Amino acid sequence: MRPSTRILLLRPVLRLLVFAACLAGGPAMAQGDKASAPIPPATLALIKARGSSAEAPILLRAYKKEAEIEVWKRAGNGRFVFVKTYPICRWSGQLGPKTKSGDRQTPEGFYTVAKSQMNPNSHYYLSFDVGYPNAYDKAHGYTGSAVMVHGICSSMGCFAMTDTVAGELFAVAREAFAGGQAAFQFQSFPFRMSAANMARYRSDPNIAFWRQLKEGSDRFEATGQEPVATVTAGRYAFAPLKDREQEAQAAARVKEEAAHVAGLVEDGAAAVRTTYSDGGQHPFWAALISRGVPVGEVSRPEALAYAGQEVVLIPARRKLPPVSPLPEAVWTAAIATGTPFASIRTGGFVPPYEAPAPRFVFEIVPDGATRLPLLLRGTRDGSIAPPAFVATRPLVDVVAQR
Repeated sequence: MRPSTRILLLRPVLRLLVFAACLAGGPAMAQGDKASAPIPPATLALIKARGSSAEAPILLRAYKKEAEIEVWKRAGNGRFVFVKTYPICRWSGQLGPKTKSGDRQTPEGFYTVAKSQMNPNSHYYLSFDVGYPNAYDKAHGYTGSAVMVHGICSSMGCFAMTDTVAGELFAVAREAFAGGQAAFQFQSFPFRMSAANMARYRSDPNIAFWRQLKEGSDRFEATGQEPVATVTAGRYAFAPLKDREQEAQAAARVKEEAAHVAGLVEDGAAAVRTTYSDGGQHPFWAALISRGVPVGEVSRPEALAYAGQEVVLIPARRKLPPVSPLPEAVWTAAIATGTPFASIRTGGFVPPYEAPAPRFVFEIVPDGATRLPLLLRGTRDGSIAPPAFVATRPLVDVVAQR
């Protein structure tokens, strides 16, 4: 094989290795430099293409099962718009909320990140505290602290992103604070809050809590406005939007999604529970690691072999569409003795199965255009064969053999 051919074949692999090295961190920056690194040009171009700017407010959304964090930016029209998805290199625990210190759970809920929660001197490259415990967690007596989004692919209850990805998220948040945003919302979900997922996890012990999270998620997706989450009687509640039209959109979305979930359950969607040995990882990172690409320290790699095991609690069933009964069955029941229709039968009507059947009937199959006089004349002079005689079959037999 010629050297030039080898180079052409290796180019895709080389590109992958370079890209992975960039995401994994590459050479370490000086402490001050990494905290002030600019937003990468490609990400900045995405932000501008969405009608936003580096200084505009941000909102982050995390999904544990999918192992992703989304960045949303406020656009010129006042709505938050999706910008980019970042793969999570490692999260720990199970689906469900964090309840106590040391449980290795990454939290779920609506959290607030202020500028003071940004840590440029983190032992895990760069990080920010998501704000656990929030008002909901405190109302339930949950304990724990210092739940971070940070670099390095190691988690003990945090969202581990690798160094370069953590650095990019840090830069995006830093510029939003510089633009005047006092704090940004960090939404953390067990999975994407679709109707299909809610029906699928309907038998999970956390479903009542997840329904509260879905309401906030639905309101955000319907309006592009940050949901104002409060806690009432130990439950998440969401303040109505000042704009009546937007509030109507939010309420309609919540109602439609609830009906969609109910419909899926009625149609027989399976119910499952997903269990983890200790959290999960985005397939992107797993694919790179399988190719020998270094991503840094990975916590409990043996646990990733048993991540996302689904236990079927209720098997799926295909609900057959309703079958309309035969008209004769409907009306037989309707005119039966003792029913309201029994007294209004047509006078003198005798159903065929009650009338005495004649011994023989004619079964005549002439040409459709033949008139009766011609039929009789043809039968008499022999040009048309005489009709055959067949025994009658009771109508009830014919109906029964349909």
